[in-house]
Amino acid sequence: QLQLVESGGGLVQPGGSLRLSCAASGVTLDNYAIGWFRQAPGREREGVSCISSRGSGSTDYADSVKDRFTISRDNAKNTIYLDMDSLSDEDTSVYYCAAEFWLGTCVLTEMSRYEAWGQGAQVTVSS
Repeated sequence: QLQLVESGGGLVQPGGSLRLSCAASGVTLDNYAIGWFRQAPGREREGVSCISSRGSGSTDYADSVKDRFTISRDNAKNTIYLDMDSLSDEDTSVYYCAAEFWLGTCVLTEMSRYEAWGQGAQVTVSS
C-alpha cells in the first residue's frame, strides 16, 4: 500500500526558501503522477504543482507559484521535492503531496484523481 510522508516544512522569513520532500513507501512512484497541494486556514485546498510519471516527467504549476517553485523527482530515493523560493506570507499553508496511478500528463486541477495523500507539512512565512 502506497504511503506518502511530507517533511521539510517550517518557519521562514519573507523572501526565503524551503524544500519540501514527499517520501513514498510501499510501492515505487515510477508510474505515479505526483501533485503538491496546499490549504490555508479558511480557504479551499488548491493545486500548487504536479509532475507526471517517470516516463514523461512533465510538470505544471499554479500561476501563483510559477517561476518561484520547482518540482522534481528522485527516482532512486522514491521521493518528490518541491523547492520554494521567494516565499511570501501568501504561501503560508499546510502543504500536501498526493499520488495518482497515471501514465499520462499530470493534472493539477482535479484533486479527486489523486488516490493517496500525505499527512501535510506546515509552511509558515513570517518575519
